[in-house]
Amino acid sequence: MGKIAYFSKEGLEKLQKELKELRAEHPKIAQRIAEARELGDLSENAEYHAAREAMALLEMKIAKLEETLANARVLDESDMDTDMVLILSNVKVKNLDTGKELVYTLVSPGEADYKQNKISIESPIGKGLLRKKVGDIAEIEVPAGIMRFEILEITRG
Repeated sequence: MGKIAYFSKEGLEKLQKELKELRAEHPKIAQRIAEARELGDLSENAEYHAAREAMALLEMKIAKLEETLANARVLDESDMDTDMVLILSNVKVKNLDTGKELVYTLVSPGEADYKQNKISIESPIGKGLLRKKVGDIAEIEVPAGIMRFEILEITRG
């Protein structure tokens, strides 16, 4: 059994959609293999080998996604405490070195999207913010040095 991964409802739906799209590619690649096989000698048939490699990669992606989905759990945010930073928390922090305020949403690694300020709970910042409470100072070691954040607010959804 694989590692249990926690997702928001939207994150799980995104993975399910991705799996559906990957499965739709399978018959197309199978057709490419069949067409390339018809061209003759398989030992020197570059199209055949490329299509077989594409099929192997596709099947590997599908298997990995199926395993992730089999071990996925959707978190019910309404049951979660807002006293401390947990997965799916929206955390308003103040960078004590720059004075800049930021809002991060802590998500599972599969949902991380830095452009949308969704950071993984397994990233250095995510790990450093977990279990902190409003008013706490998080000192987080990142490649550029130590970042210091004050927790200003914790919300859900």
